Amino acid sequence: MSLTDMRTTTEHAVGRVEEVPPGEGRAFVAGEVQVAVFRLRDGSLHATQAACPHAGGPLADGQTDVDVLVCPLHLYAYRWSDGAATSGAAAVRVYSVREVDGLLVVEV
Repeated sequence: MSLTDMRTTTEHAVGRVEEVPPGEGRAFVAGEVQVAVFRLRDGSLHATQAACPHAGGPLADGQTDVDVLVCPLHLYAYRWSDGAATSGAAAVRVYSVREVDGLLVVEV
């Protein structure tokens, strides 16, 4: 078993779904991890690390579509599916997020 297989995750309720307007993101703290949670216009939820690895930009302020998140500082785009940058830059960490009884629950 590798160290990766031994990692444990914890779920954290970080806020209410209505705190994130459709098409936007908001920053939250999940345990000790700062995350950015997005509610896309199609209703889907996504979560990633809060700061861009390139220059620390606030990813919660970024633009989104169904495939990517774009950092507001330098327009680096990151895929929702795996966090990889479309430009080949450093990837962002993506987290599982779901709605439970109106709460946003992020797994870190």
